[in-house]
Amino acid sequence: QVQLVESGGGLLQSGGSLRLSCVASKIILSIKHMGWYRQAPGKQRDLVAVITPGGSTNYADAVKGRFTISRDNAKNTMYLQMNSLKPEDTAVYFCNVFIDNRANYWGQGTQVTVSS
Repeated sequence: QVQLVESGGGLLQSGGSLRLSCVASKIILSIKHMGWYRQAPGKQRDLVAVITPGGSTNYADAVKGRFTISRDNAKNTMYLQMNSLKPEDTAVYFCNVFIDNRANYWGQGTQVTVSS
C-alpha cells in the first residue's frame, strides 16, 4: 500500500499563489502517471494536471499558463505550483498516483479557497 499526504492548501485572495505538495510513503515503481485533481462542492472530481515518469505534463485548459506540476523523485514528492489564483479555483485538491486499475492511489485532499 502507498499513502499519499497532501499539504499546502489554504485561504487566500484572488491573484495569489500557493504550492501544494504530495508526499508518498514509499518509492513507487512502475508508475503510469501521477497528477492533481480537484473537486468543487457539488461537482465531479476533475483532472488539473498530470505528469509521467518521463516528465511529460498535461494540464486542464482552465489552469494552463497558471499552474505547474513537478516532482522531486529523491523526496518522493510531487508539487503543484498555482499562480494567479481565481475564485473558480476553489476546491479540494487531491493527488493521485496511477499504476494500474488495481493500484490507483489517492491522497486525503487539501482545501484551497480563493476569495474575490
